[in-house]
Order: sequence, then structure tokens, then C-alpha cells
Amino acid sequence: MREALKEAQKAYEKGEIPVGAIVVSNNQIISRAYNQTELLSDVTAHAEMLAITAASNHLGGKYLIDCSLYVTLEPCVMCAGALTWSQIGRVIYAAKDKKKGYSAVADLKLHPKTEVTQGPFSEESEKLLLDFFRKLRN
Repeated sequence: MREALKEAQKAYEKGEIPVGAIVVSNNQIISRAYNQTELLSDVTAHAEMLAITAASNHLGGKYLIDCSLYVTLEPCVMCAGALTWSQIGRVIYAAKDKKKGYSAVADLKLHPKTEVTQGPFSEESEKLLLDFFRKLRN
């Protein structure tokens, strides 16, 4: 999760909502990404989506069954859908997104075999997000 937080910091520094993600396979990071919706003028350029695409390209296939996604904020419905289709093995997210997180928006579950964990580094992730939005308002 520390590596995902580094990605979130990159987003913060570029004026993007500070969310970072990494995908791990066989104890190695195979992709890393941060939100780039402003940079790419693309509402789908969430950290998770970019990390899924990069991981799939790295592995040469669309399924991420033996992979884990570490992300600093609970995925939205769009990202949860992509994670479901990728059949990712594990999703570990830091901060809960009470307004737009997939579990708050819909009674949506990820792929039945996907293990989901919430909590590690949630305080650090929440602080980065709060700092970003405070700075944005001022």
C-alpha cells in the first residue's frame, strides 16, 4: 500500500484527485498508476482502470486471477465493474469512499472469488484526500 500511496502523491502533485493503485503478481509490482482524469480529459482514467490495463498488457491477457490490486481509495462502481470482469484475486483498499465507493452506491459485489480487504493505511490516504480538497477550495 505504501507504493500505491506514492502513486496517489504523484496525482496530488499534478492536481489530480490523489488516488493511486498498484497491481501485484507473484510478489512483484506489475503495474502502477494514479488518477489522470484531468491530464487525459478522460472520466475513465481512474488509477484502478489504468493499473488494470497496464497489468493485463504486462501479463498478455485480460484476467488477473492471481493478482492483487492495492488502491488508496475504495473503487467506484465503474472500477468495481472492471475489477469484476478482470476476475482479480484480491482487492485491498485503504480509505472507504462513503459517497462514491461501489459499496455505498450499489449493492454490488466483486467477482465471487475476489477477496476484498479494507483498512491498511486508511488514515494516510484520507489525509491526502482531505488536504487535496482543502487546497482546491482555497
